[in-house]
Amino acid sequence: MKWRNQILALLCLTAFVALGVLYFRHWVVQKPFGIVLFIGEGLTPDRIAATRLYAGGANTRLAIESLPTMAMLSNFSQDFAVPDEAAAATTLATGVKVNNRSLGLGPDGEKLKSIVDLARDKGRAIGLVTNARLTDPTVAAFYARGKGGASEVARQLADEKKIDIVLGGGGSDFLPEAKGGQRTDGRDLVLELRRNGFEIVRTKAELEGIPQWRRPKLLGLFSDGEMAFANDIASGSDQPAIADMTRRAIQLLQWNAGGYLLIVDAGLMRSAARQNHGERTLAETVELDRAVAAARSYAGDNATILVAGNFGIGGLSLNGFPFRRDSGVALLGINSSGEPALTWATGPNGIVTRSAPPDSALEDPAPPGARPTPPSGQEPAAVYAPWARNTVADVLAAGSGPGTDTLHGFLDNTIIFKIVANQL
Repeated sequence: MKWRNQILALLCLTAFVALGVLYFRHWVVQKPFGIVLFIGEGLTPDRIAATRLYAGGANTRLAIESLPTMAMLSNFSQDFAVPDEAAAATTLATGVKVNNRSLGLGPDGEKLKSIVDLARDKGRAIGLVTNARLTDPTVAAFYARGKGGASEVARQLADEKKIDIVLGGGGSDFLPEAKGGQRTDGRDLVLELRRNGFEIVRTKAELEGIPQWRRPKLLGLFSDGEMAFANDIASGSDQPAIADMTRRAIQLLQWNAGGYLLIVDAGLMRSAARQNHGERTLAETVELDRAVAAARSYAGDNATILVAGNFGIGGLSLNGFPFRRDSGVALLGINSSGEPALTWATGPNGIVTRSAPPDSALEDPAPPGARPTPPSGQEPAAVYAPWARNTVADVLAAGSGPGTDTLHGFLDNTIIFKIVANQL
């Protein structure tokens, strides 16, 4: 009789555990362990088609195209139909529409709480990766507030220590002038962060050498300014590609028991487009795609992965009739029909037509009738501007994992913050 009672108790315990597992799996809201947000600067729908052809021809499918959900996002700011970099990034980071030139500040100047702040409150480890400068507005909107310039933004990153793993360029913003930097306050933020427990790396080899079995505080400064373009890295640079930084960040962040949030900014997409450099623009979009593929591989199927554009840049178009198998350099210059394959709407390789708005931060037009000699590698633009202007265009968003099922149809870019915040 005793053994029958023991068997009965064991069966009851097994049934209880099975019901508990069933309940947890189907009725308890489970948060993803990993959340990765990619920002593709200038990622509009037409950029996807051109990048697909550049990467391998018309039959090629990008990693971004494998993401199961997708939406078009409107991205106006509080005061303009087209946002600038600071306003677009602040909306992605905080879910609030703000005025152009506002970094982390609401329409009335109030300080806004970003998803980095929310993730920190939830006990998640935080990572930030960019191949541009770590003080650029697109990444700074996630941790800084105000209008103090790059030196002030770097100070906030060092003093507030919200982020565990920081990888990118812009090293001169962290160093005083006496050490070859740009800081006029004399502070050596790199030394201060080292004293506060951060490990400093400056090359791809040093980044790869960080052990995966411990949870480090890590600052990677791989360039004084922006990092190298993809073709420079391929030709022997000791800097890591954005896919390398994404992979290493995930490997190091995943040791936090409370999960992690990783923000990845493909900032060189913006830099190439501003210069009317079509090949670099498409190559950097391919680099973003490789980083997305790395995240899907290393973060796992249950991670929330989001890819979102911020605004259109320059009006890049792939024109004419390329052959179906044309890719890479075959899409550059004059195509098989004798037409320009790539063209821009605005930028430094255009013809001066009128003066720029007097309050524009980016515009500094040449004298009437002048046409600057463009650097090599630039395609023609319809209208001259020192830098390609932002365009009136919806941006692309795509995702996989918990919370991304809301990405369908036409939405506003505030949805990105809502998705991430709900999964923390």
